Amino acid sequence: MRAAAEARPATSGEAASSTGSRRAGPSGDELTAWVLSQATNVERHLEALRPFRWSEFGDPATGPSRAHLAAVNRTMATLREPLFSATRSARRAADEAVARPGQAELARLLRAKSRAQHWVKTTERVWDFYLDLFNQRQGAFAPWLVACDRVALDCYQYAYLGIGSWRSIPTPPPFCYLRTGSGPATSRRGIPLRRLGNRLNPFPLIQLPYHRLVNPWTLGAVLHEVSHNLQNDLGLARAIPLQVAARLVEAGVPRPITGVWVRWNRETFADLSALLLGGPAVVGSLFDVIGRTELETMGFTPRAVHPVPYLRAKISVELLLRMGFTRHAESYAATWHKLYPRAKLINAPSALLKTADKAIPAVVDAMCFTSFPSLGHRPLAKVLRFEAKEQAMIEEAAERLAGGVSPGVVPERFLIGAVRFALEERMSTPRRLFGFFMEELGRRAR
Repeated sequence: MRAAAEARPATSGEAASSTGSRRAGPSGDELTAWVLSQATNVERHLEALRPFRWSEFGDPATGPSRAHLAAVNRTMATLREPLFSATRSARRAADEAVARPGQAELARLLRAKSRAQHWVKTTERVWDFYLDLFNQRQGAFAPWLVACDRVALDCYQYAYLGIGSWRSIPTPPPFCYLRTGSGPATSRRGIPLRRLGNRLNPFPLIQLPYHRLVNPWTLGAVLHEVSHNLQNDLGLARAIPLQVAARLVEAGVPRPITGVWVRWNRETFADLSALLLGGPAVVGSLFDVIGRTELETMGFTPRAVHPVPYLRAKISVELLLRMGFTRHAESYAATWHKLYPRAKLINAPSALLKTADKAIPAVVDAMCFTSFPSLGHRPLAKVLRFEAKEQAMIEEAAERLAGGVSPGVVPERFLIGAVRFALEERMSTPRRLFGFFMEELGRRAR
């Protein structure tokens, strides 16, 4: 009878009473389990935010290099260290709260948990940023991006071979990635980035929009963005604006206008360096960008870092003349005049346009034809030498590219000019030219 009584089901009232008592508050076992799980959670977060491995991003020919992964993992280590410390503190606080679950110990655990979660979120943001970049190398766009990597690497190799004295070689090389909804951009090496929690960017990042990648004849943008990085890595970040200011003052340009040109120095340098790297076709690629409505092309913005687009064209034409490409310079100048027959600027100081005819040659001379110690006492135009024979290489490569055969030993950076020349001369259809361009650069990456 006793066993039967013990096995008797509880009445509904008794069950409700029993459930109510369990819900009245956590037992010691439930509190202990919850406290210990808080430390376990952050420990597993730490474990999950592990270093990246070379084997996990698809084909090594298109994935990030070992150098890129090592640089990112070093950056991540600076975040994992405080996360590791916070995780240990959370575990100690949890153990103390289990041993003596008083209000002070539980409050200490909650503070330790919040601190650990802060570092989890900070570390995860950086980890996710690189995970997204590296995962782009596993999909359909991987061959396109590695093609741009090859062009960027070639620019660096050529620049460092051209300087007049030894200079330590920067590593890793630039890394290209796809981003829609915005234009080309770069994040330079050694610059604090908000996306990295204001930590230093370990290698140049070159952002390219989809519409540029599908039109490789517009990829003069790669040479432009690489040149921003070269200005820093070649030790010209301070020397260039100082030289520009000195030359403009010598030329009699008013100081307020000199200040405007100095503010424009980085974008102007990138335009001119890109032209020296890729030749006349780069000017056509620039026109693709700056050839817009009259208001957009003539408009002056006081704090802008880019020159007024109308003047950007004239700066490149001036360099073409100095390089000896008179026919190309005259053709581009005539095209620009046809698009914008009235020389005027909108909302600009009147002296800016009035002094442009003497300011532009002075700026080009300062940037491209002045020797700099960091270049081994050579001018940029000698370091990045581009002459008639280089243009002949580009035009020959264009014929081969249009025919679907290997263009030969032509440098990667010249393929941008080659595919643009082939397009303009209607040597093949845009679709075929795109395919041959990507195929050739993808083949070189293997």
